[in-house]
Amino acid sequence: MAPSSTSTSTSPPSVVVVLILLLSAVPARLASIPVSDGLEQLGGGEGLHREILRDETVLRLKELGKISDGEGFLERTFLSPASFRATDVIISWMKDAGLATWVDQMGNIHGRFEPSNSTEKALLIGSHMDTVIDAGMYDGALGIICAISALKVLRVTGKLQRLTRPVEVIAFSDEEGVRFQTTFLGSAAVAGILPESIFGTTVQEALRLNSFEATAAALGQVKYSPESVGSYVEVHLEQGPVLEALRYPLGVVKGIAGQTRLKVIVDGSQGHAGTVPMKLRRDPMVAAAELVVTLEGLCKDPSRFLTYDEECGCFTEESLAGLVCTVGELLTWPSASNVIPGQVNFTVDIRAMDDLVRETIVASFSRIVMQRCDHRLVDCAVEHKHSAAATPCDPELTAQLKRATRSAVSAMAAPGGHAAVAGESTPVLMSGAGHDAMAMARLTRVGMLFVRCRGGVSHSPEEHVAEDDVWAAGLALLRFVDQHAVAEL
Repeated sequence: MAPSSTSTSTSPPSVVVVLILLLSAVPARLASIPVSDGLEQLGGGEGLHREILRDETVLRLKELGKISDGEGFLERTFLSPASFRATDVIISWMKDAGLATWVDQMGNIHGRFEPSNSTEKALLIGSHMDTVIDAGMYDGALGIICAISALKVLRVTGKLQRLTRPVEVIAFSDEEGVRFQTTFLGSAAVAGILPESIFGTTVQEALRLNSFEATAAALGQVKYSPESVGSYVEVHLEQGPVLEALRYPLGVVKGIAGQTRLKVIVDGSQGHAGTVPMKLRRDPMVAAAELVVTLEGLCKDPSRFLTYDEECGCFTEESLAGLVCTVGELLTWPSASNVIPGQVNFTVDIRAMDDLVRETIVASFSRIVMQRCDHRLVDCAVEHKHSAAATPCDPELTAQLKRATRSAVSAMAAPGGHAAVAGESTPVLMSGAGHDAMAMARLTRVGMLFVRCRGGVSHSPEEHVAEDDVWAAGLALLRFVDQHAVAEL
């Protein structure tokens, strides 16, 4: 769909992966559910809407997964030809659900139902339509299509007209940041936090080439006012192994981890591999190897290194949950088998739900770097490349999503309504990966629902969500919207 045909509409009036389980109990009843088969004893009984929430949703996931710029693999990046073909398809699905649609000046697709005479703030539900290169078909798309399907069920059951507040589905144009290395372009524009630095860049040029205005005024129209939005909810595949280990289809998210990225530069003395005695070497490769192993120990057993002593004299176990550290890239110069390197650089990615823990780990590691480098007579520098605070999910929304999840899973696991899993705890997770909810949290309160994926694999063609888990996600979201925004008769 050509963006010029939809972008003239105005917005409605004034938004490596690690997941750590924060709830230790494993539901005994659901521990017997086979991972490969999804939920047991499924029926298409009253109120489960299998044809829409599972069958049609899965078909649409497969259809969207075929819309690609790549030959033989899935690649659909921001403002690419495939993204505009996907826009056409998503808009048709939104209209099928009874929603008014438009495309904003950042390429985000909106589908909204506006009740007459409603003064309530809107409920926004969304995820991203872009992908990484050689992607799976569930990342982002699952959240968009589940939301559309849930609202379609409301339409066919006559409940859409009973909504007490505006409900809107947004397919964000860019979350992954593959094309321009700038993540959350779509949701940042809606939340009003789009960096001014994009103006005068290739992002602005690409918008103009695709018939968007790409002016500060035009992009300002994309921004929603906090007074018009009550909450944002996102359904997303887990991208980790926790739910599969628990044999539970869904989990609610406590928050999204904060992140710090560092670059460590180690300078030594370049020399001949055969002529410089071991005791006279200033070898940056050996120093870097020691630092990498030290980082692993610091994050596996932080109590050995941390000196935080307020109140209890230590960090709590909960505050340390989800701390992960990764060295994902290591470069050496001149990188020859018979040369002692002159310089080694490596990246460090540190994530934690507790910002104080993350900041303390960063400070402790930086101090250790200098100590170990002095000991090895090499020169070191630590450069800070990126830092983002943790994003907590709203407790009230999280509680509502937990109730909706328990209701949906109970209904699917026990046809007839007897409470086979009543009282069981819905897993509560944290997300080590970034999501559009991070940007939307700058606009409104946010909640997230994670869906089990096979092997915890994502950003890969091997990414997979069982059909019945897709169904469970759609049913949970439907029950959340029903409880949150549908008037009683």
